[in-house]
Amino acid sequence: MPQLEIHTYPSQIFWLIVCFFTLYIVMANMIIPRIADIIEQRRKKINDAIDKANELKKKAEISLEKYQAALAAATAEADKSLNKTQDELNKLIENKQTELEESLKEKIAAGEAEIRKSKEAALKEVKTLSEKLALDVVKKIGLKEISPQQIKSALKKIEEK
Repeated sequence: MPQLEIHTYPSQIFWLIVCFFTLYIVMANMIIPRIADIIEQRRKKINDAIDKANELKKKAEISLEKYQAALAAATAEADKSLNKTQDELNKLIENKQTELEESLKEKIAAGEAEIRKSKEAALKEVKTLSEKLALDVVKKIGLKEISPQQIKSALKKIEEK
């Protein structure tokens, strides 16, 4: 096997050192700085993105606070308007109820007056009819000595009791 021959070791070691240092110099001077620049650029982009995200978060929080304040103000205004409208409606209902009660009282009073008039008229008519009926009954019985005046006075006495 050629790797195990000792007389080739010095040349292999020489070329190992030459290749190693050549690759080391190329890596150290060209490739590693480019990789370091790329990593640094990525780090800057990430940091910039984080900073922008923090700024946007602060703006969003400020906007949220403004929104919540506006919402609270609008809610308070709506509650105030709702209470005002409810009070106005309650007053309107109360006024309409009062008007309705007054109107019903007037109609009830007018109805009661009409009923009283009808009752009085009916009582007068009943009185007149009872006088005529009593007179007819007396005539049919054959009592001619009882006058219509006597029948009226007898009915008045009955009414008074």
